[in-house]
Amino acid sequence: MTQLFEYIIIHYGWQGVALGAAIIILLCVQLYYYLITYGRISSYMNSRRKKKLEQEPPISVVVPLFSEDYAYLEDRLPHIFTQQYGATFEVVIVYVGNDSDFYEELMRLRLLHPNLTVTKFEFNPRFPISTKQAINLGIKSAHNEHIIITTPSAKPASTQWLAMMGKAFMRGDIAIGYSGIEQDKGIANYLMRMSNMQLSIYWLAQAVNRRTYRGIRHNIGFTKTLYFKAKGFTHLSMNIGEDDLFIQHIAKHNNVSVVMIPKGSTIEHPWGGLSWWLGRLRHYGQTWRFYPDWIHSSVMWDLGSQTLLFLSAITALIFMPLEFKIATAMLLLIRYFVITLRIRSIAKRVGEKSVALKYFIFDLANPILMMCLGIIMLRRDMTAWK
Repeated sequence: MTQLFEYIIIHYGWQGVALGAAIIILLCVQLYYYLITYGRISSYMNSRRKKKLEQEPPISVVVPLFSEDYAYLEDRLPHIFTQQYGATFEVVIVYVGNDSDFYEELMRLRLLHPNLTVTKFEFNPRFPISTKQAINLGIKSAHNEHIIITTPSAKPASTQWLAMMGKAFMRGDIAIGYSGIEQDKGIANYLMRMSNMQLSIYWLAQAVNRRTYRGIRHNIGFTKTLYFKAKGFTHLSMNIGEDDLFIQHIAKHNNVSVVMIPKGSTIEHPWGGLSWWLGRLRHYGQTWRFYPDWIHSSVMWDLGSQTLLFLSAITALIFMPLEFKIATAMLLLIRYFVITLRIRSIAKRVGEKSVALKYFIFDLANPILMMCLGIIMLRRDMTAWK
């Protein structure tokens, strides 16, 4: 054994040994995340949780609407009204604006849908209304105890969306589900979809491990009792945080149900390309500084180990002997095989399609995307603050 080690030192040098050890350690970190930490997502069964209710409860879906979005009324809102739900449900739209024609259109919809409730905040540029204020009004106007929050940018992935969220409420006071990005042609759309899924994997993995620290604003629910017991939303100086900072405040070890089925997801309409996506991450990422340290560590160990592994592998492939290069390439292939299988299994759970064959593109691009995000986040986004 000693002779073998001496041979390796002589042949590759201390630098080569250190480089090889770094590659192996970083690979082990990556495999731990995807085999164990994220493996909990693939095997999660919410039905194993103890029931708190014997049947799906009546639900109020609250939608804050800050613009005269006729496309939402025509294209996405109807998907909520056509939900197949065993109990009663209502839709509460909180319109923030002063367009009388649009408000009349909302009132006209009430004639077609008796389960629609419309409330209004008059828009005043001197006293802007935040999303939290609009949702707060919607919750107070809702007639049911169980509330689901969504946005005008999203629509249910199926007619069973509300039923899946209702079943989640049977086992918890908080229900969180996945929300994907609408599939379209092009690499930019694919990178946005995969980036969205990767970021969701971080909090989904913790949620199924009963360490919930966020949901997603397009698909999240909680009870009125829990909301008012917490005295409403936290961090009122910010226009954001209702799906993460507030969730961290109310989530406990045993009160969160995670909806891990494609029929229980929502689909967000993208309003641009990669620049829009990075700007969106920058805006909502302003809450990141308020997260507990253990969340920062968990995410950064994954992203950091991937980045350092790639840099170490590139160094080995450029400067080391042929057999070292072959060994490095084999280790990278093992990593990619394991990660692709895990991502494919998670994608099936949340309803993402056409993932595995092109995943190598995102796998290489993600460190660069996150580096760009880190750079643009150095400048504070003041629109996230009141």
